Amino acid sequence: MNVAVNLGGIAVALAILWLNFRKWWKGKREPKDLIPYAAGSALGSLSTICIGGALGWGASGVAGLLSGLGDKGVSTVTGTSGASPMPTGRMGVLTSEGAVMTCLILVGVIALHRASGKLDQRRIIGGFITFAVLGFLPGVAALLQWWPESINWAGAEVRDVLTRGGDAL
Repeated sequence: MNVAVNLGGIAVALAILWLNFRKWWKGKREPKDLIPYAAGSALGSLSTICIGGALGWGASGVAGLLSGLGDKGVSTVTGTSGASPMPTGRMGVLTSEGAVMTCLILVGVIALHRASGKLDQRRIIGGFITFAVLGFLPGVAALLQWWPESINWAGAEVRDVLTRGGDAL
């Protein structure tokens, strides 16, 4: 997957992350208040490794769009381009079982989005956008390497339970 991520796009993604985290930090700091943003973030980060699929196409498009907008914003505000390209990386790969779990996470995030108010819907979308960009960065991908491994493991466990019955537990 050929993804163009630049400093301007990263700046926009970090701003969205900061605005969401800041509101939570200044509030009651209840973990449940992070659920909408975290749900979008989970799906956004997984979508960066969905090469060839609609989620991967969407993450690549979001990264390109934010990079373009971020460059325009940085150059408008500072007079200097923010189009410095960044290297990209991947968290790992999804197995067949991991791909099915990713689809189930997508269904869950869509259901959460539909059941949420406007503010939480924006947080879900903001989480997706943030990690659809940050998930392509090698450093973030290295930090989140456990995430696709966990999804693959969970999918394999579900498959074992479904194929062997209750003895797999």
